[in-house]
Amino acid sequence: MPELPEVETTRRGIEPHILGRQISAVVVREHRLRWPVDNNLSERLVGGSFLKARRRAKYLLLDSETGTLMVHLGMSGSLRVMTREEPPMFHDHIDIHFDGGLCLRYNDPRRFGSFHWLQSDDHPLLNHLGPEPLLDNFDGAWLYNKSRGRRSSVKQFLMDGKIVVGVGNIYANEALFMAGIRPDRAAGRVALSRYEALAQAVKRILKGAIEQGGTTLRDFVGGDGKPGYFAQQLKVYGRGGQACRHCKFTLKEIRQNNRTTVFCPQCQR
Repeated sequence: MPELPEVETTRRGIEPHILGRQISAVVVREHRLRWPVDNNLSERLVGGSFLKARRRAKYLLLDSETGTLMVHLGMSGSLRVMTREEPPMFHDHIDIHFDGGLCLRYNDPRRFGSFHWLQSDDHPLLNHLGPEPLLDNFDGAWLYNKSRGRRSSVKQFLMDGKIVVGVGNIYANEALFMAGIRPDRAAGRVALSRYEALAQAVKRILKGAIEQGGTTLRDFVGGDGKPGYFAQQLKVYGRGGQACRHCKFTLKEIRQNNRTTVFCPQCQR
């Protein structure tokens, strides 16, 4: 699914096109997303405008004068800016039209995404989220303190949104490789110095992915209609059985919590 860099890429892609433009219409072709789309969405948005585009974890938050539209892209969703005359495709479920002829179009083949209307950020989907990985309050000491006594794997720990948000499967694989930590090591048995390396690796991996437009996934399209290119830089994810780019040892692929994990038994301890 789109991970934090893909969502941030989408935010940056749509932001300059939609902020400050008056919303002239909302077209909902399919209400049956992961949660039913608000029947009053058109009434809430038409006549207003988006003043700010934010991201919290993997949620896009589009602030208007009267509330916030929160969008989750689910497993296969994308938002694109286009002219409203462009005919909708089969999986184009929601359009937000702006004065001047622009349209923000939501496409989601699997319909696992969601649209929510918020009056404040106090929402069950946002409450209890951990820190943003690119902010200063996320560091090795935070990970170390949260990990004490935990027997779950360090990869599972890193992907827990209550610990830190937005580190999905692809980037967890890559960050653990960069930090030299085996993904199946118990979280509570990782030292502070190694968590410091891991926190820095998470920041570097995510920043690099954002700069390159996110990871190219089969179903993901960026906000500007272009796919991301970070997949070309992946060191371990999707490369099980191939040679490690550092030591040439064969990368090992395992399953953890029904997710693919790839690591180097030589480089990661």
